[in-house]
Amino acid sequence: MKNTHALIFAALVGMGYVAAPLAQAQQAAVARDALSDGEIKKVDKEAGKLTIKHGELKNLEMPGMTMNFRVSDPAMLDKVKAGDKVRFKAERVGGALAVSALEVVR
Repeated sequence: MKNTHALIFAALVGMGYVAAPLAQAQQAAVARDALSDGEIKKVDKEAGKLTIKHGELKNLEMPGMTMNFRVSDPAMLDKVKAGDKVRFKAERVGGALAVSALEVVR
């Protein structure tokens, strides 16, 4: 019986019936990992935070707004200044939101 299931599954994959949902799941995973657009409003080195006006954060299912974020690496604070356009990734770390990736848009 197991071989029959494997043959049916292989036939479905070959006909494209299984591949489409897998491709959609992969695309959704990529969207969750994608960087979001934002603008640095404030750099607070003492508190280890950035204030970012951002668009939608798909991986957090959060609409665009302006908010404070901790940074996962304090060196990020030296790379940006108020007014910089950035692409970044925010994640929940220990119950708080933190920027885990940051790049300045030139």
